[in-house]
Amino acid sequence: MNAIMIVELKKHLQDKGLVFWMLILPILFTVLFISIFTAGTDEAVNKDIIQSIVPGYIVMFVFFIMISMVQVFIKDRDRGMTARLASTPLKSYYYLLGKWLPFTYIVMIQIVVLFLFGKLVYNVSLGQPIILLILSLFITFTVTAIGLAMSLTVNTENMGIAITQIIALGGAMLSGLWMPLEMMPDFMQTIAHFLPQYWAHQSFQDAMAGTTQVSELLQTLGVLFAIGLVAFFIAIVRYPYFLKQAVN
Repeated sequence: MNAIMIVELKKHLQDKGLVFWMLILPILFTVLFISIFTAGTDEAVNKDIIQSIVPGYIVMFVFFIMISMVQVFIKDRDRGMTARLASTPLKSYYYLLGKWLPFTYIVMIQIVVLFLFGKLVYNVSLGQPIILLILSLFITFTVTAIGLAMSLTVNTENMGIAITQIIALGGAMLSGLWMPLEMMPDFMQTIAHFLPQYWAHQSFQDAMAGTTQVSELLQTLGVLFAIGLVAFFIAIVRYPYFLKQAVN
């Protein structure tokens, strides 16, 4: 498992396309939308907007890791790597962990870098850094678990890309990552409570402002962990079917 994990991590860190999706594009979007929404507003309003946009785009863009996860698993399946590894004494869950863990490290690096960018460039408040770290760990688990489930379920890369865009962009829109949730219709506000993006964004903002309530934090962590656990269970169930599709 360790060998798979190390090889995958090195490969991903050298992938310039992944760097673009995970760091460069989020930074460009953050700068662009902050400049648009803060134009002509006073300093107090600017601060509120920035404190919402920075974590909002962090939450939105972490979901794009699922595209890379789908590509890796589909390529392994179609090139015979999955079948060859299955024929060795390596246990199936070691294979899944070896493939999954590198993506969790990448997402954590992404979140840390983007928060540091927000701090250095826009001086966003990081009032409760320990809570921010805990939330980052939980949203990382949730996102990569969903990505793992999807990677073992979809049949093609294009299908995975399409579903990722629906989850990332649709979830961002419905969760208030693009505009304040209060400005959205009541039914959309209700839908938001069923989405991990909403819980992560709200808790990130509370932690940045230093106003996190323990009960609300535990609720958020519980929701994120539950969603991730369900996705991980789906991945375990789907793996035998994924293996049957693997090229020998």
